This record gives sequence, C-alpha cells and structure tokens, in this order.
Amino acid sequence: MLNFNYPLLLQLLIFILTFSFPVTLSNHEAIESLLHRLDSRRALPSVQEAAARGVLKRLLPTHLSSFEFKIVPKEVCGGDSCFMINNHKKTRHNGPEIIIRGTTGVEIVSGLHWYLKYWCGAHVSWDKTGGIQTTTIPKPGSLPLLKDDGVKIKRPVPWNYYQNVVTSSYSFVWWDWERWEKEVDWMALQGVNLPLAFTGQEAIWQKVFKDFNISSEDLNSFFGGPAFLAWARMGNLHGWGGPLSQNWLGQQLVLQKQIISRMLELGMTPVLPSFSGNVPAALKKIFPSAKITRLGDWNTVDADPRWCCTYLLDPSDPLFVEIGEAFIRKQIKEYGDVTDIYNCDTFNENSPPTSDPDYISTLGAAVYQGISKGDKDAVWLMQGWLFYSDSSFWKPPQMKALLQSVPVGKMIVLDLFAEVKPIWKTSFQFYGTPYIWCMLHNFGGNLEMYGVLDAVGSGPVDARVSANSTMVGVGMCMEGIEHNPIVFELMSEMAFREEKVKINEWVKSYSHRRYGKAIHQVDAAWEILYHTIYNCTDGIADHNHDYIAVLPDWDPSANDKSAGMPQAHLWYPPEDVIKALQLFLAGGKNLTGSLTYRYDLVDLTRQVLSKFANQVYIEAITSFQKKNIDALHLNSHKFLQLIKDIDLLLASDDNFLLGTWLESAKKLAVNPSELKQYEWNARTQVTMWFDTNETTQSKLHDYANKFWSGILENYYLPRASTYFSHLSESLRHNEKFNLIEWRKQWIPMSNKWQEGNELYPVKAKGDALTISQSLYEKYFS
Repeated sequence: MLNFNYPLLLQLLIFILTFSFPVTLSNHEAIESLLHRLDSRRALPSVQEAAARGVLKRLLPTHLSSFEFKIVPKEVCGGDSCFMINNHKKTRHNGPEIIIRGTTGVEIVSGLHWYLKYWCGAHVSWDKTGGIQTTTIPKPGSLPLLKDDGVKIKRPVPWNYYQNVVTSSYSFVWWDWERWEKEVDWMALQGVNLPLAFTGQEAIWQKVFKDFNISSEDLNSFFGGPAFLAWARMGNLHGWGGPLSQNWLGQQLVLQKQIISRMLELGMTPVLPSFSGNVPAALKKIFPSAKITRLGDWNTVDADPRWCCTYLLDPSDPLFVEIGEAFIRKQIKEYGDVTDIYNCDTFNENSPPTSDPDYISTLGAAVYQGISKGDKDAVWLMQGWLFYSDSSFWKPPQMKALLQSVPVGKMIVLDLFAEVKPIWKTSFQFYGTPYIWCMLHNFGGNLEMYGVLDAVGSGPVDARVSANSTMVGVGMCMEGIEHNPIVFELMSEMAFREEKVKINEWVKSYSHRRYGKAIHQVDAAWEILYHTIYNCTDGIADHNHDYIAVLPDWDPSANDKSAGMPQAHLWYPPEDVIKALQLFLAGGKNLTGSLTYRYDLVDLTRQVLSKFANQVYIEAITSFQKKNIDALHLNSHKFLQLIKDIDLLLASDDNFLLGTWLESAKKLAVNPSELKQYEWNARTQVTMWFDTNETTQSKLHDYANKFWSGILENYYLPRASTYFSHLSESLRHNEKFNLIEWRKQWIPMSNKWQEGNELYPVKAKGDALTISQSLYEKYFS
C-alpha cells in the first residue's frame, strides 16, 4: 500500500494549478501591483529630497535653511501617498523651523506649497498669470508654527495627471530648459505625479523609421512644423509647417532627457508616447502588402494631398506590432526604463472603419500588443475624448469592446471633459476600466476668463465615492495653459481633498493669498466673479468666440435668410461683471505694485471690453441689415476703437504681449532658414492656423486665437476694418455684400502678416491701473 503525504500532495496540486492557468487580477489588484512596481523603481530618497530642496531654492531662496525634507515609506501613511507637516525639533540656533515629510519628492513639494498657502498666506501661479506672491511669508526664524500634531494629508486617489496631447503645441512648443524647469517645479508644487512627456519624440521616430528603410527625406512630408506637431502626431495632418531640421530634432531630444530626468528626480512617473498607427506615405511603398489606409480629410480647404489625408497602418497588420514594439524599445534605450504608462490615441477623431464590436476589440488588443511587446508591464493610457466628440459612433457596445480589449488593469482612461460632460456617469464607470477624472477647461490656448468652480470643487469627490467607482486619479487636460489661475489652483487641490470644497470660503481665501492682503472691494468683486464668469453651467464646450478675435466669416445681407448671425458665447449677465470691475478698480489703490493684481485687472478689463465689443458688433450688423449707413459707421468705428483700446490695455502687462511668443520661437533657431520657418509657424498657429485658398479661409481660422497686444492692432484691426468697409460700400452702392471679394482682400493680407518679420515689444508700457480706469470711465460710467 502506497503511503501518500496528503499535505505535500495538496501543496503540489496548488502549485500546478497556479502555474498552469493565468491568474486573473481585479482592476484594483492590477493597479496596486502597478503602483508597487513604480514605487520600487523611484529615485533614491536622497535624490528626491535633493530635488525637492532644488524647488525650494528656486522658489524661496531666502528660506532654504528654514525647512527640512524627508522621504518616508508609504507604510507611515497607511499604505497611501501623503505629506506630513510638523514643527521641527530644533537642535541648533537658526536651524530648520518646519519639517515636511512625504512619500515622494512631489509629496514633499506639495506639502511645502500647502504650508506656504495655508500658514503663510502665499500664492504660486505661472509667471504669465502674475507669478508668485510671497510678501506675506515671515522672515526666517519667524515662520508660523503648527499645532502639536501637525498635519497629515493623504491622496484620496493615487494620481494627479497633467497635460493634453495638444498642450505641447499650443503652449510648450517654443520652451527651452529654463522655462521647462519652472514648469516641472510648478507641477511638483501642484502635486502632479503623472505628467505627459511628449517632447522630442520625432527624434525617436526618425531612428525607428530608419530601421524600416524610411529616409530622413521621406519624413520631411510626414512630420508637421514645430507649432503643428501635435496634429501630425495624431494623424490629423502631415507636412504642414515643416519640414523639421536635424537641429530641431536633436535640440528637442536633449530637452526631453532634461525634462524626464527632473521628473524622475522628483518621484514623478512620466507618461511616454506610443505607436498609434500613423505612418509616413513611404511605408506603403516599402511594404506594399501592409494594410495601410489613407484617412479622410481633416479640416482642410481643398483636400490638398501635401498635408491632407494621412496614412494609418491597421492595428491588425503584423507590422503594427513590429513598429509599436520598436518605438517602445527605442525610447527605453534613449531614456532608460522610466515608466510603464504609455499614451496612445489611435481612434481620436479617427473612427474605425466598422462599428462591429468584435472588430473593435481586435483592434484594441492589437494596439495594446504593440505597446506591451516593447514593455511587458505596459499600461495603455487613453484620452476619452472620443466618447464625447464622436458619441454617435462610440455607443455602449463599441465603447465596451474597446475598453475591455486589453487585460484587466492594463488600460487607464482619461475622462477628459468630466467637469462639463462626465462620461463616467453614463458608461458604468467605463465598464470597469480605471479612469482619471479630468478637467479640460480650455480650447486652443485661448485667453478667456471662464470656469466651472462648483463642478471642479465637487465632481471628483462625487465620482470617487460613487457606487462601484473605478476612479484612480484627477487630472488637468487643458489644451493650453497660463490663464485662469484660480481654476488650476482649485483643480490641483482636488488631488488632496477628501471632501467637497466650500467654494465661497475658498474663493475669499484665494483672493487674500493671491494679493497678500484682504481688500473688501476685491473680495466683493471675486464674489461676483465666482457666481458669473467662474460658474458656467450651460454645458457649451467652446467658449472663446468673441467677435474681435474670431470675426464672423459670413454674409449678413438682409436678403440672406439661410444663415443666422454666428453667436459669441455669453453665460452670465455682463452688467454684473462690469460691477465686479468697478469694485476691482476701487480696491486697486491698495494693491499698487502687485503683479498678481495687475494681471487680474488687465484680464478682467479685457473680458468686460471684449463682451461689450460683441454687443457693438451686433449693433453694427443690425444697422447694416436695416440699411442705416450712419448707424453702421458709428458702430463699426466704435468696434474698431475698442480693438485699439484693448490693445493699449494689454500692452501694459508683460503677460499679454505677442512679441514674447514670437521671440521665444525665434530664439530656438540656429540659422536664417529656421528663423523664418519658426516665426511663420508661431504667427500662423495663432491666426489662420491652417490652409487657405484665394477665396476661402481655413476651416480652423482663429481656433488658437489670442488676446495679445500686437495681434489686435496689427491683425484683428485691419481684418475688421476691411470687413466693415465692404459692408459700407455695399450699402453705398445699394448692392448685396460680397463675402468672396472681402475674402479676396483679407486672405492675402493675412498671408502677408504670417510671413512678416516686424518686431513686437517684449516689455510692457503704460500703467495698467490708470489705463483700465480710463477705459471703464470711457465705456461704462
């Protein structure tokens, strides 16, 4: 009789079963495993502490000895990410006063920012939105103390994501390392720990495609110009604004390595790009049997093949996985094994050829395989914009097929527009897929005072505590940055807030920090702004169509009943905001010299005047339609004068100057050819944007419009002037307005301006408070 060792046999059976069948993790377990893996590969504590001290040195060099920083394990925070602020137990005179501990360098810097805000009344925003306010911070040796237990703040969700795939073009395109260093500091202060890192990827693509026998010359018609790279990467266009020089490619690759290095030093996890199927035309000749489709037109005028209708390699083709793997491996070779999270947006504004769920599932699986073959631990991060923008295609069966086409926990979705159009509510929490609640907020990098503070202050909490929540982070996915600092500060705080924010109280606190003191008129102004400008509840996505910046390209002839007047978005009573401006001006005498006040004053005055100009434009058009030439002249003159006055106002603050944008572009050039190309790219992106012909403006004209001094006086003004002149001439000769003739005059003027090289100021002139006060009295008193 055989003598079985039953306990040993049972262990053996468990071992066989465990390794014979794949272990299926839940999404929660998969995310926990990912977090543990990322934590294990972070920079050494000493490196992160030194990086955090570097941020302090650049932000507040006078207080370098006032703080001690210390990295602690997650176990100290109950297994979560957190920061802790305590009084320091001094052992020597003039030693540290405050000790800040955190699980990463980002947590430490976030804790520093929290202390400076809520104990010292300081404020940090981008330089272009007024910069930092540190006058309320006491001198070293006199910093405010905390209560005995100090403060511990945990992240309620693991990640704070940052950037949209187009921010790289609308805002970052001309940045050097000096500017990028400030941005990474800003990210750390705001608690960002999952930033997109898209700079320099064309240099990687050049290396990859070379291995597939595609020459640098072949890529000249594939890469877009510097200001249009985002859309070339997404397969919306090719060649427009290019080609890219080898100088540019090398320069950007060096910059990317600097950016990633600093992110890693601070304990961030960079999100790198991956292959989405967008390929050069030459690949079709080299691999004639490959399944390569030419996509349809994306917003061109004449479907010009020089930049229209890009080529997409079908994810089901074996070549797709081969190229995807090669790209991931080439990045790892260049940067090291720095992340497991990769962005891919194959279907963003490019719908699959069929809505069959089985086919979509196959496509999704192939896309993921292209990433995971290069990095076995890869997680696919995808923008969820398509589920909103192309909702007629992405119905529940199609959405579910895509989201569940990859292994559990291997996809994270950005609920990109959650502050206005949350998809998590209507998609059964993305059918079990982990997602990040994101604020989109801005389109095209336009300058517009706008926000939905109530939604930002409560939406992430509602999502996180909802039944069966799969939320794993919050994020900021704006198309452009450096505007509306109040919105970004609140959104950043939601990465650390367990409960909804009482916005009324928070806005008052924000005002006091931003200006360094409490001014009752300014408090009253912000109370109005919170309930008007900063609480848009109409759900309209595109809110930047003021008539000065986006002059309607239409025929207002009274006999033309086919098209109504294009409407500029207005979501609040303008008279209320005029009252806010009056209060803001009344408090100004107490804030002389404050850069944060000056920025907000100029921005608010611009907002009020641009909305007033919309009314004047409508009155001018109404006068034309009633064939009242005198009223047309009066109102059109008033509209043109408003453009001049707003330009004068904007010229009084360094942060509203066209010259800064143009000079930053030219600064990157190393020869006359690049100088000309970069300036043309910079001018074109903020005006006509894309292609034209003799009689048709770009379909995207003014999409990236800017209220900057210089562009108003020299671009918007002559455009409006010629338009009104044509209206007047048609009335004078009793003829129908000829839209085509106006375009024939205007488009060459635009082209000439885009190709120009005249210089624009990079330093402000005039006193903003005096100019704003005089304009208020001129138009509203």
